[in-house]
Amino acid sequence: QLQLVESGGGLVQPGGSLRLSCKGSRDTLADWSIGWFRQAPGKKREGISAISSSDGITYYADSVKGRFTISRDNPKNTVYLQMTGLNAEDTAVYYCAANPFDDPGGVSSVDFNTWGQGTQVTVSS
Repeated sequence: QLQLVESGGGLVQPGGSLRLSCKGSRDTLADWSIGWFRQAPGKKREGISAISSSDGITYYADSVKGRFTISRDNPKNTVYLQMTGLNAEDTAVYYCAANPFDDPGGVSSVDFNTWGQGTQVTVSS
């Protein structure tokens, strides 16, 4: 069964950048569409980006559009989330998740059924 492990989180100053990685194991990540989600303290989980499995179609929430970029490296069984222009509102635990459908159609979490453990991103001066 597919397992996901996120990495790359940490403390960054406002305006800074981070790249998160979502590494798959025990299955081929290329067969799954992948999404990134985040949850800040006291807030609901938010879908922020997703990428389809075959065509690389990407989706972004309005809150991150133009600042975050999702990509996949199939030989490395990894999906990335490049984050730039970070601000305090981006502070959250970030999760990647896998969806068995080729095209997730957006950033809703409804069909994402395999989740990683999360990585903390803190934006602070």
